[in-house]
This record gives sequence, structure tokens and C-alpha cells, in this order.
Amino acid sequence: MAEHIVVKPEKIAATAAVALEQSLVVPALFQREGIDQYKGAKNDTINVRVEGVLPFRSYGFRNARSAPITFDEYSEKTVSVTFGGDIYSAVKLTDEQRDFDLAGWAKLMAKQTEAIGRGLERQAVDALLDEDYAVVLGGAKSGRDLRATLIRARDVLNKFRVPLEGRVLVVGSGWELALLTDDKLNLAGNVGEQEAVSALREASIGRRFGFDIIVSQEVPADAAFAMHRSAFIFATGAPSVPSSVTGGSAAHNGVALRWIQDYDANYLTDRSVVNTYKGFRSVKDELLGVDSGTNQAFVSQYEHFVRAIKLDLDATADVLPDPDGPDAAQQELAAITGVAGTADGPTV
Repeated sequence: MAEHIVVKPEKIAATAAVALEQSLVVPALFQREGIDQYKGAKNDTINVRVEGVLPFRSYGFRNARSAPITFDEYSEKTVSVTFGGDIYSAVKLTDEQRDFDLAGWAKLMAKQTEAIGRGLERQAVDALLDEDYAVVLGGAKSGRDLRATLIRARDVLNKFRVPLEGRVLVVGSGWELALLTDDKLNLAGNVGEQEAVSALREASIGRRFGFDIIVSQEVPADAAFAMHRSAFIFATGAPSVPSSVTGGSAAHNGVALRWIQDYDANYLTDRSVVNTYKGFRSVKDELLGVDSGTNQAFVSQYEHFVRAIKLDLDATADVLPDPDGPDAAQQELAAITGVAGTADGPTV
């Protein structure tokens, strides 16, 4: 007689959580936050703390001490991430399917987890595409090859004071082909050098100029994004398990999900549901500038999205902040960072 093995729902959920985390590409490049520590928050929103900035100041050496030094107040801001929906996969399984077609829940759970991963992938890319970027670099700009374009992307992020560690370049299939066939970049030899342990590793085609280059089939072919991993926040939360059903919840590396299962006696079918709450949000920063007249540092009046820029493979010109245009935020960004352009072309 065959031995009856009981598999705990929590173990099934944990296995699914690991599989989901390893199936992600673009969401895996975002800063991850879980809902557990925020349960009970108002309006389905969690607040993620972002470090503040302080200006430096100077005081005259051997001055008359007639004026006091200036004290600044340090404060950290919070970025609100609203859970904008519930990604789920729901499947009915008949007695015949369970007994003759599927050996347990393993195969079904793999397919449901795969579906959840596709949904999260699509919505992470939507977050990338819907953002308003201060800089868009053209991949077909006259006089600049792809190598020079990547170097220019690095230069812009440097001027935006984006940390060196944690930079990635997310590219669509058109960029992938162009980069792999560019002899100056020599990326083709990187493919397959390391054993793939996740979808993110599988999507990596190399590292150049401080960027881990990652391919996403969901990103439009002509689009690419040079970014820091903290540019976007990806939050998930496992809904609670009702007491009336069998189920479990789990999280792995900041990615959470729930699995619930019950039996519909009216139709002699099992019902399996895998789902997670999700939210995406970009992160804007206050910047530090230096007044050219007093040589004193100051904190920007506006918040700027500088942790990511966009690249357009087919664009023949760059789009940069206009220092003379009507947008005061663009004027400030150009003045602080030196990254600027006009209708006639870039000035730097």
C-alpha cells in the first residue's frame, strides 16, 4: 500500500515564494519592501523612509565672530507606496485531473506561480514606462556610437550623484541585439559564462561601465533604462489565510504570496488560488547644490527623479533639462548638476 505523505500548506507556499522570487527580472531590480511591518496602515499605503541630505557650510578663519554659524535641521522623508491591486491565479481541479493527470500540487503550483510572475513583471515594466525622466539619451545620435552612449549615461548618473554600486542597465530586445553585435563592447562572450540560478541571472548579458546589463522581453525593443536599484520601490504583501480553508503564506527575499485551497463539493473540484498584494513607486530626491556667489551649499527647492534615465535606441538627439525654459524644476536641476540642453541641442 502506498504511503500517504502529508505536505504542509506552509511548505507549499514557501516553495512557491522562492520560485516566484527567482522568476522575476525587472521587479528584482527594484528596492523591495514587504507589507508585514505595515499591516494596519491607513488607506492601503506604506511609507518607506528615505535618508535626508545636509549642506556643508564654511566659516571665516580668524573672523570677527560678529555673525553666528548657521544650524541646519536634518529630516528624512517618507515615500508613500500604495498597494494598487491584487495579482492572482485561480484554478479549478477536478477529481479526475488530480487522480490521473497531476501527481500532487507541484506542477499546478509551478504554473500558477509562473502566472503571478508574469503579472508582476508586466506591471514593473509599466512603472518604468510611465515615469517622467529628466534625461532621455538617443541611441542613434549622430557622431556617437553605443559605447559612447553608455559612457554618456554613466556620466549623467555621476553628475546626478547616483551611487556607483547598484547601477543597472535594463534593455529591450533591440538594444540587446545592438549591444551584443557591437565589437567595441565585446559583450557576446559573457553569455552563458555563469550557471543560471534565477531568471535575473539568465537575463544578464554582461557588465560595462559600471552597469549590470539586464535584458527584459517585456521592455519595448527600442527602450533601455540606466538606473540605480533604489530608483523604484516594489512592495508585496501576502493576504491573510482565512480560517475556513487550507492554505499558507510565505516570503522570500522580500517577495510574498499566499496559497489557499478548498473543495467545492457541488462540482467535485478542488480550487487553488495564489495571490499577492503589490505596489510600485519611484523615488525622488532633494539635491545638494553650491551657490556660485557665496560658495555655500544648499538643498534644492524641488524634488527630482534622478536615480534613473531613459535611453531610446532610435532617437537621434538627447532630451536634457532646459536651463532657460519655463519649468523651474528643470532650471534648478540643470543649475545644480550641469546636465542641460536646449531646443538646439545639449550644452554639456
